[in-house]
Amino acid sequence: MNSKADLLKELRIDRKPEPPPSRRGLWIGLGIAAAVVLLAALVWLWLGASRPIPVRTAPVAASGGAGAAPASVLDASGYVVARRIATVSAKITGRVREVMIEEGMAVEDNQILATLDPIDADAERELAASRVSAARSQVSGVQARLEQAQSEARRLETLVGQQLVSRSQYDQAVAQRDALRSELETARRNAQVAGDQLSLADIGVDNTVVRAPFAGVITAKAAQPGEIVSPLSAGGGFTRTGIGTIVDMDSLEIEVDVGEAYIGRVQPRMPVQATLNAYPDWKIPAEVIAIVPTADRGKATVKVRIALKVKDPRIVPDMGVSVSFLEQATEAEAAEDAPRILRVPAAALVQRDGRTVAFAVAGDRVEQRVVQAAGSGDPREVRSGLAAGEDVVLDPPDALSDGSAIVRE
Repeated sequence: MNSKADLLKELRIDRKPEPPPSRRGLWIGLGIAAAVVLLAALVWLWLGASRPIPVRTAPVAASGGAGAAPASVLDASGYVVARRIATVSAKITGRVREVMIEEGMAVEDNQILATLDPIDADAERELAASRVSAARSQVSGVQARLEQAQSEARRLETLVGQQLVSRSQYDQAVAQRDALRSELETARRNAQVAGDQLSLADIGVDNTVVRAPFAGVITAKAAQPGEIVSPLSAGGGFTRTGIGTIVDMDSLEIEVDVGEAYIGRVQPRMPVQATLNAYPDWKIPAEVIAIVPTADRGKATVKVRIALKVKDPRIVPDMGVSVSFLEQATEAEAAEDAPRILRVPAAALVQRDGRTVAFAVAGDRVEQRVVQAAGSGDPREVRSGLAAGEDVVLDPPDALSDGSAIVRE
């Protein structure tokens, strides 16, 4: 019986609560997860800080004086023209062998633009070189004969003094010596003429190469390989008169026609604001160069030349342009050292930590500047924190901070 009771006790289910699990493994797992999250955050922040932020920029504009902008006294329209433009041609008539230019290509001074077939010029040079060789050989021959005649004359002079030869033989030797001297002088002059002819032949060979007369941009290509070009018109034939047209972009200026009734408002060195028809939002500073002292009887206008103070590849010849002649500053205003007003687009100013800031571009990074802005509207006046000519970021993103790397869009 006891054995059965013992067996039943062994089969009984133990209802006692299990001991609580150890918390050590749980804390280790949580620590590893936190470390992974922290490492991922650091990597994300590092990558975000090193990746350049794309931004748009605009320059800080400056205007002189504390007053309003000068008023326009006269508006006119005209065109952009080049004061230095040339249709380049060959000096001689010949067949084009190679053309090395295309429209829009920038060329340097004396750069080769095209070459002509040099067969005739090379042949003339070879002939001139042969004449030089022949003339120099003739000089050498006459020189040798002259030396012999001089020796003979000296020998006969001695014999005449000893009365061993007749006086007539000596006189004949002297005459022959003098004749050879004259012949040598003639041969030397012939050699010099042959050398000059060789120099002309070299120029003829050089004339088969067409070079740029000055640095500029090719605006037209007029000839193709195989065509005949000539510096003179062929009178209705198919002969080209030019290789191409080159324009000095540094010589661009504006020409406008001003009505006779208003020309009195224009003065030399008068400030001008120009606006290209192709870029109506771009105001270009300019200045009156001269008033051409002649009038157009048919249009009752006077031509005015205006210098552009900005060189930009967007300005090309024959562009339409509108100009505004501005009031000139008075002598008192010119003498006064008025501070310059700085203006920036309103989109460049943001609030950070309760302060108005702008981000100035410094190379491939930005500098956060605290600025003092005045007024309202667009653009905004800035009294401190920025300098004229600096570029500022437009619509700075929230991720942008002092020292952030940027890339301009």
